[in-house]
Amino acid sequence: MTIETPILITFVGYLVLMMGIGFWAYRATDTVDDYILGGRKMGPAVTALSVGASDMSGWLLLGLPGAVYLSGLGAAWIGVGLIIGAWLNWLFVAKRLRIYTQLADNALTLPDFFEKRFHDTQGYLKLVSAITILVFFTFYASSGMVGGAILFEKVFGLDYTAALVIGSAIIVGYTFIGGFFAVCWTDFFQGSLMLIALLIVPFAVFAHPESHAGIETIDPAMLALVNDKTTAIGMLSLLAWGLGYFGQPHILSRFMAIGSADALPLSRRIAMSWMVLSLIGALATGIAGSLYFAKEPLANSETVFIHLAQAAFNPWIGGLLIAAILSAIMSTIDSQLLVCSSVITEDFYRKWLRPKADDRELMMVGRLGVLAIAVIAGVIALNPESSVLSLVSYAWAGFGAAFGPVVLLSLFWKQYSRNGAIATIIVGALTVVIWKQLTGGIFEVYEILPGFIFATIAGILVSKFSAPSEKVTTEFEQFKSAL
Repeated sequence: MTIETPILITFVGYLVLMMGIGFWAYRATDTVDDYILGGRKMGPAVTALSVGASDMSGWLLLGLPGAVYLSGLGAAWIGVGLIIGAWLNWLFVAKRLRIYTQLADNALTLPDFFEKRFHDTQGYLKLVSAITILVFFTFYASSGMVGGAILFEKVFGLDYTAALVIGSAIIVGYTFIGGFFAVCWTDFFQGSLMLIALLIVPFAVFAHPESHAGIETIDPAMLALVNDKTTAIGMLSLLAWGLGYFGQPHILSRFMAIGSADALPLSRRIAMSWMVLSLIGALATGIAGSLYFAKEPLANSETVFIHLAQAAFNPWIGGLLIAAILSAIMSTIDSQLLVCSSVITEDFYRKWLRPKADDRELMMVGRLGVLAIAVIAGVIALNPESSVLSLVSYAWAGFGAAFGPVVLLSLFWKQYSRNGAIATIIVGALTVVIWKQLTGGIFEVYEILPGFIFATIAGILVSKFSAPSEKVTTEFEQFKSAL
């Protein structure tokens, strides 16, 4: 395959810009607080787009348009679930988490917050949550690396392994160097590019005469939100994706990092506007592909965005739009790598090995942590077969069921105890693992839903039998008065 020079120049220019942001952020990163949470001084716009971009991985430009291209607007229910979940997360969790994490002795990570919230001197809660994060995110990041490698492979005709190494090196590079500043600012640019790409591609295709010819051949069921293939279990499963937001560490860390809780309403409005427009663009891209390629269907439905970008635009614009796909992948992996790094730094190294380590030492451990996790994820990704779409939904369900109820109960219930929190995480994670292995009937429901329900029940029951200390309840009252 020959590489068009404009595409190459555009693509490389974009990657150089991302690395440049990484070096700029390096100069602004002095402490471990800066590296992990950007010193809690992110602006509302950067926070908003960073939440969106780190959440909406490659599935927004590849998976969702591909699903709509194949099955029509019935696939939109996952978007509806995600919009509702994201809005509720911003509305009920963001402010409380920002205030409580600072009140709880400036907790920098989710496990750190859990430990300080419940005054867990033994460290069991932090250990359980940290292990859960590292396990899920290593595989999560791996699936993203495979996605990036496939993109490089398709666009530039590279060998799969070479594509994997190049793509991963870029992502690891700016995360390793710049930490949270770099991740958030690259997410800002990546989120902006993703939105522009998702709006102009379907618009350009719908205006193309070839698309109009496909209207006559398209099945009317493709344009219906509910059709004869829609089932109650299927719809419930798609809507249940929204529950995952309450437990995603890479999303929740953005709430912890914003400069002021007062900036959150503006940030929420920006984030939700971006999300709604992006999802509409993704759905429109899928329908546009159905029209444009009505006579010659694509072999791989998930490449619909790539093919439309190349068909509807000149190579310069096409290169930028293809870079948007890489943006979506990169913006998610960098967040995951950073969370893993912070867990290694704060929840293992400082907690168990070097409690008195200074900022310089902790930042070096954090950077080495990014490298270590990336290498492990890269090794897993060496086999393209390891990129199973269900892996992403599995990790999303794991985090949503294990951490979502803990976060909500921690922020809203005074009588929630440490033992209750441990029970919640274990029951949530195990339910997801076990439910995934079962098939037929009720077991066809997406595993996040039973996991979330059972974990919540377990947390409440154990807390009833094992009440929190007076110190914990008093601190909760202080937190409530600070709202």
